Amino acid sequence: MVFARTSEQAYGSRGRQTGLIRAIVSSKPQGFGKQALRAVMELLAPVIDVLDGVGTTVQLTGQTLYWLMRKPFRVGQMVAMMDFVGVQSLFIVSLTGAFSGMVLALQMIHALRIFQAETMVGGIVVVALTREMAPVFAGLMVTARVGSAMAAELGNMRVTEQIDAITTMSVSPVQYLLTPRMFAAITMMPLLYVVYTIIGTVGAYVVAVMWLNVDPGIFVDKIRQFTVPADIVMGLIKSVVFGFLISAISCRHGFYASGGARGVGMATTRAVVQSAVSILIANYIITSLMTDL
Repeated sequence: MVFARTSEQAYGSRGRQTGLIRAIVSSKPQGFGKQALRAVMELLAPVIDVLDGVGTTVQLTGQTLYWLMRKPFRVGQMVAMMDFVGVQSLFIVSLTGAFSGMVLALQMIHALRIFQAETMVGGIVVVALTREMAPVFAGLMVTARVGSAMAAELGNMRVTEQIDAITTMSVSPVQYLLTPRMFAAITMMPLLYVVYTIIGTVGAYVVAVMWLNVDPGIFVDKIRQFTVPADIVMGLIKSVVFGFLISAISCRHGFYASGGARGVGMATTRAVVQSAVSILIANYIITSLMTDL
């Protein structure tokens, strides 16, 4: 398989490049020229690492998207990963959504009472949930639970040479391992977004109507008045993009992990941190592009 060989060649070349940089930086060169080279490499090492990471992520993601549209489709693995990413994440996403909606309603009512406008809480809370809180918080929960698991599992398979064994059997490890994970993340994140929004709205209703005596009819009417289809479309687009980012970054770090158990742990940490930061950056970009000022 061409793409199987490509991924393994990229893994090998990446290790050689990183090893060369580390060897230069950690060496004790003699002479002014070699010392200057070492100083320059120390300054450029972080930049080179970032560019190397971006390049390998783009390359691996391109291969994954390629295999996503090619037979044979690993239906069983896709369904299993959809269960892991979506169904098994429902509880933590629902719990987060409920308390997010409750605390948002509580804070908004106290703020709006200053202007005697607490009846608007329903519309404001639902708009905030659909546009921002539901996709971002659901994405962060999936990053913590699913992204870390993807990176750790793939990293363990790499350091124990299971991925090498798959390649030896003329099976693309990208198609066999990465494609089901990316497919599941992209398809299940919108479902988790919808669940988060609904549960968050119910939580806000409980606080506003049952505890703080906001009229239920007005609460629902303000939701209809404030919420437009564009809000839901924005949230769905964000959830798809976030699912793509989580799977791409987590799979990349796990697939290229090295250095035994310690290396797997570091790869998992990087996957979670970079996925979370990428979600926040992508959230701002999408919001700025889809918001009419």
